[in-house]
Amino acid sequence: MYWYEDEVKRVEKDSLKLGYAPETIFYGSSSIRMWGSLYNDFKDLKPVNLGFGGSTLAACVWFFDRVMTPYQPKRLLFYAGDNDLGDGRNPEEVFIFFQQLVVLATKRFGDIPCYFISLKPSVVRWPIIDKFKYTNNLIESEIVKHDNNWHFIDIFKEMIDAAGNLKKEYFLSDGLHLSESGYSLWKEIVWDHINVNH
Repeated sequence: MYWYEDEVKRVEKDSLKLGYAPETIFYGSSSIRMWGSLYNDFKDLKPVNLGFGGSTLAACVWFFDRVMTPYQPKRLLFYAGDNDLGDGRNPEEVFIFFQQLVVLATKRFGDIPCYFISLKPSVVRWPIIDKFKYTNNLIESEIVKHDNNWHFIDIFKEMIDAAGNLKKEYFLSDGLHLSESGYSLWKEIVWDHINVNH
């Protein structure tokens, strides 16, 4: 995990510049880190962006206690797992990392509302799209089964059309990261869920 060290240090440093005590933590991979409008999109929720580039769900679990140390949020939003599958891990492994994340979040923050944003489809990872669907299914089923403070936010189904094809306008030219309209979509869906589960 040492290759994430610079990114994690940047996250630790950036978050000190906020000027308010964050109430909403966004944590995860570059889909979170690159959300340029996040502070505006969720300003009423006093957010902090703790995303770090290239992060796997495994790395998010590894650094969880360290990154979360200064915070006492009212809610936690989370996106990762995409890179784990891209690196060749299987859905069952990603699911185990999710279970570890739940344990850590509960130990650290009790039963505050926690939201897992589903893995997104993408151009680059379309050849392994079935693994993404299966991983989402495992995680959503686990959340539904326990019916506790965790909530599943399904962004996957909104990013494909009725024929099951990817809506490419939601992506940058690299075919992996989100475009401005991709983030607009995410903002809308995330707000809907937070409002419902306030």
